[in-house]
Amino acid sequence: MDILISNSSGRPIYEQICRQIKGQIMDGSLAAGEALPSMRALAKELHLSVITVQRAYEDLTRDGFIETVSGKGSFVAAQNKEFIREERLRVAEDLLRQAADIGRSNGIPLERLAGILALFYEGGDR
Repeated sequence: MDILISNSSGRPIYEQICRQIKGQIMDGSLAAGEALPSMRALAKELHLSVITVQRAYEDLTRDGFIETVSGKGSFVAAQNKEFIREERLRVAEDLLRQAADIGRSNGIPLERLAGILALFYEGGDR
């Protein structure tokens, strides 16, 4: 499992771990039922405190991304399509909020931002 921690990021380390594991689950890199490294092993690999990794795993469990079986470890939870769709919508909302903040603080009219979004949405990556 590839996780990169940035000490210069404004996000807490446990949140960086959560976001990256969620991303890997959502893009299919981690499949339902797949075992995750133990908290201790991941902490050692990332040179972090076990408590930091534990917090990340607890958040992932709370959000329904992983299941922890006592004595066996943590596994990627079976995801339903609606749950994944909602998570992706939440990510899109965060990005749109950032775009709105940039637009507002730089005097870019809402109509202009909406037009740009429409172009990207309709044109895909072209």
